[in-house]
Amino acid sequence: MKYRMMTAALLAFGVVPAGAQVIVHPNYRPPETVQRVAIPADPTEKRIRVLIISGQNSYEHDWTGIDNMLRTMMQDTGRFDVRVSEDFDQGNLAMLKGYDVVLLNYSSRWVYDDQKEHRWSPEAEKALFDYVKQGGGLVAYHSSFTWGYNWPEYKALVGGVMDPIHGSRRAPPGAFPIHIVDRDNPITAGMREYIWTYNDDMYTNMSFAPDAKIHVLATAHDSSAAYDPKLTGPKYPAAAYTPEKLKAMKGMDADHPQVWTQDYGKGRVFSITLGHDEVSLHFQPLQTLLLRGTEWAATGKVTLPVLEEAKDYPTK
Repeated sequence: MKYRMMTAALLAFGVVPAGAQVIVHPNYRPPETVQRVAIPADPTEKRIRVLIISGQNSYEHDWTGIDNMLRTMMQDTGRFDVRVSEDFDQGNLAMLKGYDVVLLNYSSRWVYDDQKEHRWSPEAEKALFDYVKQGGGLVAYHSSFTWGYNWPEYKALVGGVMDPIHGSRRAPPGAFPIHIVDRDNPITAGMREYIWTYNDDMYTNMSFAPDAKIHVLATAHDSSAAYDPKLTGPKYPAAAYTPEKLKAMKGMDADHPQVWTQDYGKGRVFSITLGHDEVSLHFQPLQTLLLRGTEWAATGKVTLPVLEEAKDYPTK
């Protein structure tokens, strides 16, 4: 106790004992571990109307939990009013036009490489394409890139997808830095150059639509060193990633797009491959990208602030 009082007194006078650690006290509270349910927004408020299309996903994705976190996070800003649909088979254009932006948290397969998939009805699929073509906003989120490799129209809608048949892969690291390569874009303006994501998927060697004119905002580096069995653990068998096999893999030791924008007809599309689960969604840099990207897709402008842990800061 006496030592702490002495240290505090020295710090108060700007004196730090030689070799002492500088103690920083940031404005921080632990993230909530129990999910709140988003309460309805006041209908008189002029909020951006968001529809999350969900209801089917691969087994490792807690889409119901993610839908709730996205809805709560967005409505807490005071900028969005969010609804969730888990049955889009009966969707139509008139329904979609009641919203400013659609967020896809959907994958058609229970397992990534299943032959069996659940696609929406042809009428619902056409409604989504027409909605964006006619000026509706679209956010393609994380697992929404793990299907559509056998559906060229969908690939063109979101810009690119994971194609396991032709070399797309999930790189081993669950925590990795994201390089914001365009910091002048309205979505990323004011963010620091490098952010981190945790318990997430690095999608690499994706298959991009030939005619898609994507504008890349952020990338991640797929390093062959990260495939070392000492780092990857038993999930990635060593025999599958020998040095010879790593050399033959496309896109190895290269940067890969993780976040991008594109136009689709008159509509704006914001694509973000990050956000695997509730752990990754607790971090403010990812929250910043999602919130500002959704606002941009809906309106073409960004008014929401960069959250504190995502802000740029002086490095000299």
